[in-house]
Formats: sequence, C-alpha cells, structure tokens
Amino acid sequence: MIELIGCTVRYGGITALDNVSIKIPDGKIVSIVGANGAGKTTTINVISGMVKLAKGSILMDGESLTLPPHRIVKKGIVQIPEGRKIFPTITVAENLILGAFIIKDRERIKANMERVFKLFPILKERMNQPGGTLSGGEQQMLAIARGLMSDPKILLLDEPSLGLAPNLVLEIFDMIKQLNREGLTILLVEQNAQKALNISDYAYVLETGRIVSHGEGSKIAGDPVVKKAYLGIKEV
Repeated sequence: MIELIGCTVRYGGITALDNVSIKIPDGKIVSIVGANGAGKTTTINVISGMVKLAKGSILMDGESLTLPPHRIVKKGIVQIPEGRKIFPTITVAENLILGAFIIKDRERIKANMERVFKLFPILKERMNQPGGTLSGGEQQMLAIARGLMSDPKILLLDEPSLGLAPNLVLEIFDMIKQLNREGLTILLVEQNAQKALNISDYAYVLETGRIVSHGEGSKIAGDPVVKKAYLGIKEV
C-alpha cells in the first residue's frame, strides 16, 4: 500500500498541494478527480519522485518512498504521464525495450513484450513503425505498454483518455479494469471524472490542492455536490 500523509507541495509562492493524505491499497483502483489546477498531476509526480515535498511523507508498505525516480521504478511504481510522451522517432518495439530499462534478463524482456502484445495486438502489427506514426489511441496504448514492460506493481495513470475519441476512451477504461483484475494496483487521475469514478474502488476529490471529498467511487459519483461541481451534472 502507498500512503501519502500530510503532503504539501509548493511551487515558489504557490501551494499546489496542501496537507493531502491519500491511501492506495494493494489491488485496488483509486481515482483522483477535480478541475484543472486542482493538484491531480502534482500528486502523481510526488509519488513518482518527480516533485519534492515541502512537508509530509510518502510510505510504501510502511517504509519511506522519498527516493530518486529510478529507485521508485525499481520498487514497482510506474507513471504513465499525461500526453503519452512516447519517443516518436524510434519504433514501437524500441519504445517498449526502453520501458524495460531496469530489467537485465533478456528472456524476461521478451516475455514482457509478448504479454503487452497480447494486451494490445495492434502494437504487434505496428512494432516496426516509428512511434510518432501511430494514431492518438495507439500512442496511448504504447505509453501504457511501455510502462508495463518493467513489471510494475502499481501503475500511476495521468489522464489516459485525454484527447481520445469516445470509442477509444471506452477501450482504455476496459483495459484499465482488465489490468486491475490481473492484480495491478492503479492510481487514476482523470478529467473524465464520471468514467473514472464508475470503475474506482475509492476516490478523492481535489480542489485547489486540498481534498474536499473522498469515499467509495460509486458514492462520490452519486454525491450531488460533486456531480454539480466536478462532473458537470445538474440535479433536476
């Protein structure tokens, strides 16, 4: 389990996270929803070691997770960043191999590649194409597949459905549920709050760096205040 305890992050004079505490139990899907600028991506970046805390602590199974990013990856925590950030000029296969940089066993890398090709058959068809020639949906699949190449225990997904057509959004969310069924713990940051809450075991609502609500995903999705403020749904 990952636990954030009283986490505060400041960018100069701006407080991006203010005393945030979050629990991500093993084997669960936990989502963070909120408006732009609420601190969702900052929360993910704190866990992955990309942003330093002003105060507070992050624990994994009771031990400090204040480590350099590459050591956090070795702990089994992998971030899939917003905007995909694949390498556009190298092939799909080369992108995947880079995702396995912490693994030295070639047979294990080969097995992991076969696994992600089963999850995303289109990537096998495109394996010799430059990543930049893929469609937006295919690039998102590649970004997730690249993260899976290091055998993570916990996947930090930052806006995986951003910019995708509705049918591809459904496909991405089905894939997230499948990965969770296979045992992967998932922290999901999503602007498509309704869909995120519908698949989440637990959820947190962030507003300007503070948690304003939390609870089971289904209950948060049905909260009239949350529906109006964050889901754009008005009560009739």
